Amino acid sequence: MTDDSRQRDRRERMVASLLRNGAVRDPRVVAALGKVPRHRFVAPNLIRDAYGRHALPIGEGQTISQPSVVARMTELLEVRDTDVVLEIGTGSGYQTAILAELARRVYSLERFPSLARRAIARMRELNVLNVKIQDFDGSGGWPEMAPFDRVLVTAGAPALPAPLATQLAPGGRMVIPEGSREEQSLAVYELDAGGNLRRTDAGPAAFVPLVGDYGWESG
Repeated sequence: MTDDSRQRDRRERMVASLLRNGAVRDPRVVAALGKVPRHRFVAPNLIRDAYGRHALPIGEGQTISQPSVVARMTELLEVRDTDVVLEIGTGSGYQTAILAELARRVYSLERFPSLARRAIARMRELNVLNVKIQDFDGSGGWPEMAPFDRVLVTAGAPALPAPLATQLAPGGRMVIPEGSREEQSLAVYELDAGGNLRRTDAGPAAFVPLVGDYGWESG
């Protein structure tokens, strides 16, 4: 068995496990998880663990979330193929690539330049063409590219950053972990045509802190 086929087999087993455990149901999300090569988004010494059930370090004190969390966040976002998506916290770029399979266009922000550079390189290697990544404080969003149909925040915020709410398009949807530095709840925000923002709690979560002007202070 070649290395590529071995990783494909591991990826298929990961998706089967997520389906069996009820972690994913949406056929489009299932297809994206089955297509994106997660092992390409981790360090060489961690490739054997790429399709395991746990988060993995990616440098700069950040992690690539466990597959069940990526599946859950993606399903909650309900991405359509016409959507323009903003992602806060590119990290390794794995979640970015999943979103790119589902959306028309993805804009992603990462505060660590080293992580952003590696994620950009991976997108090029994998020929992911509908993604734009920049390295700056994402807690304030990306007003020049707004409005966004969907916003996904992959770091824990103390509360909803005010600029993100203003960058959501009418009918838009946002998923963001809110709470303390250590523990959060997944909040789903929906903006109706009248400009009313409705919040739904989608259960507990634990992410690295969202650091920035509209998040936590560094340190």
